[in-house]
Amino acid sequence: VKIAGFGGQGVLSTGVLLANCVAAEGLNVTWLPSYGPEMRGGTANASVIASEEVIGAPVVDQPNVLIAMNGPSLDAFEPMMQPGGLAIVNASLTSRTLERNDLRGIHVPATDMANRLGSTATASVIMLAVYAAATGVVRIGTLEEVIPQSLTRKDLIEVNLRAVGAGVDFVRQQDRGE
Repeated sequence: VKIAGFGGQGVLSTGVLLANCVAAEGLNVTWLPSYGPEMRGGTANASVIASEEVIGAPVVDQPNVLIAMNGPSLDAFEPMMQPGGLAIVNASLTSRTLERNDLRGIHVPATDMANRLGSTATASVIMLAVYAAATGVVRIGTLEEVIPQSLTRKDLIEVNLRAVGAGVDFVRQQDRGE
């Protein structure tokens, strides 16, 4: 999994959250951050590998999942994706659709949804919840259990749990064709 966006969008912490969820479910996991010279406003991405097998290296050169928080991240990582992969795109910050027809795309207005929750910072948690709900890679219950353990600011637990609910609701609405 490659999670990518601007610094300050919660990309690295979302990678840690996903890694903690994977570990809580008993799988092997690695998390590798990467960011430009300026974290906030610069580029940032996190690679997460989950496996039942031993993981040899934490590098994700050809992700089978991309969580793109903005257009430049989609531009940078879509060409590298494995055929048949899943790209979850923050449609609030990019209007473009996928250029490759061998990928599945889910376009989520995550920043708009986060703003309605009262915290733009929860957009990345919404995207992670969409990924979990759409794929079952981790249980939603695990995500809800790990959030309070992973956040250092306890005053943000409630809004992040609401963000999980918003992401799950989004997937349910998509499944129903709404």
